[in-house]
Amino acid sequence: MSERFMGEIRIFGGNYAPVGWALCDGQLLTISNYDALFSLLGTQYGGDGRVTFALPDLRGRIAAGRGTGPGLTPRSVGQAFGYERISLKLDQIPSHSHPLQGSNNLANSQDPKSNVMAKVGAGSVFYEAAATASALKPLAQDAVEVTGDDAGHYNMMPYTVINYIIALTGTYPSRS
Repeated sequence: MSERFMGEIRIFGGNYAPVGWALCDGQLLTISNYDALFSLLGTQYGGDGRVTFALPDLRGRIAAGRGTGPGLTPRSVGQAFGYERISLKLDQIPSHSHPLQGSNNLANSQDPKSNVMAKVGAGSVFYEAAATASALKPLAQDAVEVTGDDAGHYNMMPYTVINYIIALTGTYPSRS
């Protein structure tokens, strides 16, 4: 598969782009030097369309097909989607609870291990042996603190970094 189409993108394991190819790193090219390639790419990846046009920028990204897949939103050539880090908002977290239950019985221990919170007893006694389900009572909502923060977390699939290259020269692809 040595023949290439102009504008063809391939994956290349080297740390450079071979002659006649360029890295897909978003670089601007001069239209007057690459007018045939510009006729294929236009400004869908950037550039002013008068003097310059841009190559696709696939640094840190994967390629995806254009169009609308089943159950997906439309994707156009040149659009970039997704985020490396994301912060979930409250309305994006599934509904769940963190119940903390205590007992209505009088406390008889100072040791929380294997015990539940109970009515305050004499001295510093706060716990009793695990109570029966009927003796357990939920605490008020404000008795349990909210935890977590809105710092982002990484949202990336496993990957290996490799170069995408685009053919600057080659056979001009016909439409038919």
